[in-house]
Amino acid sequence: MVFTSPTFLFLFLPIVLAVFAVTPARLRTGMLVAASWLFYAWGEQQLVLLLMLSTIFNWAAGLAIDRAEAPRARRLWLTGAIIVNIGALVYFKYVDFLWLNLNSVRAALGMPIVPWLPTHLPLGISFVTFEAVSYVVDVYRRHTPAVRNPVHVAFYISFFPHLIAGPILRFNDIAAPLARPTVTLEGFDRGIARFIDGLGKKMLIANPLGHVADQVFLLPIGQLSAPTAWLGILAYALQIYFDFSGYSDMAIGLGHMFGFTLPENFRLPYAADSMRDFWRRWHMSLSSWFRDYLFLPMGGSRFGTLTTCRNLVIVFALCGFWHGAGRRFIFWGLFHGAFLSLERTRLGGALARAPLPIRRAYTFGVVVIGWVFFRAENLALAGGYLKAMAGLGHTVSAIPARMYMTPELLFVMGAGFLLSMVSISLRRLPAFVASAIVLAMSLLYVAAGTYNPFIYFRF
Repeated sequence: MVFTSPTFLFLFLPIVLAVFAVTPARLRTGMLVAASWLFYAWGEQQLVLLLMLSTIFNWAAGLAIDRAEAPRARRLWLTGAIIVNIGALVYFKYVDFLWLNLNSVRAALGMPIVPWLPTHLPLGISFVTFEAVSYVVDVYRRHTPAVRNPVHVAFYISFFPHLIAGPILRFNDIAAPLARPTVTLEGFDRGIARFIDGLGKKMLIANPLGHVADQVFLLPIGQLSAPTAWLGILAYALQIYFDFSGYSDMAIGLGHMFGFTLPENFRLPYAADSMRDFWRRWHMSLSSWFRDYLFLPMGGSRFGTLTTCRNLVIVFALCGFWHGAGRRFIFWGLFHGAFLSLERTRLGGALARAPLPIRRAYTFGVVVIGWVFFRAENLALAGGYLKAMAGLGHTVSAIPARMYMTPELLFVMGAGFLLSMVSISLRRLPAFVASAIVLAMSLLYVAAGTYNPFIYFRF
């Protein structure tokens, strides 16, 4: 059940809001936990037990770390908690990938292939794992006290607005209202406006662009002309931004509706003027997580340029692997790590002196090329797609870009580029009229059952 499904919009959300409104403030956190488990069970059935076990384990681990007096005991409890959390993520998300590669090696050596049954990937496990790790680490660092009430830990891990697509929370982000969540009329109004912003991004921009991107990426490489290849990847670049930031907006809006302020996750990333700036704007809760819990503990940038570059490459290789179990995701992470490292050299100084349009064009170009590896099914297809973008593909029977260039697409792409680089909110326009139009149009698409994928659904 995703936020743009009729079941969520017309059944689940209205019921939960109504029950929340009549529930006494001191019981609302528990009520939202129950609603969140129902939300998760709707898509995962028995695997909601995994969410409950994660809650109990990390609640107990936090208490054990807090109560341990000897530094060595605290480190042992922390290490055990991290191993269990990351181990669950590796098992559910990466064991198939690792087993496939192991069998490839065995086959190359003439050894028999070991049978393996595919593992089901639970919804949102990457987000849940990172939040659980940040909780036990923050307790260890004494940045947050160990939580005595297991319901509060359950809320932190499973609150449904951020469960399947983030933003990735720190416990202190939501600690204050946990005892008695309350909502003001101003906060509820802000939440509705933000939710509609996100719904419009998803239904009116991301989905039409995603439909075109999918059609182009399904074409055989030999039928890709350079303009068609560029059209496909530009459509995808806008799709993934409006898809993911739209869900983040909806999550933040839902948080306001229930009295919680979730962290911002995007800040016009395509207006960035360097790759360093891009990662300060794109999926900010993820990039800050990697900074605080991996990059800085590895030494960060404290030990010279070479060590900094090494740390960046390692961190972004893992960032790519977090996004998906595949070589293309690792390469995508390495690609970003390489450019972030280059910007620590003289290239960064030269870039900083360049005019702003050149800096932005460079950054957008690097990001778009990187999206090819993210979107293509494998590295070989990504290489062929890049060749087509450069005009080096076999285009005897190429599909012309004009086949996809409808007036609707041109309008949506133009709006997408504008809204991805310039801050425009419905709240700065005649709020009621603008929001009503966007909501009505979005709901029409929802009710019609049009093309409605979600790129980050299984993260």
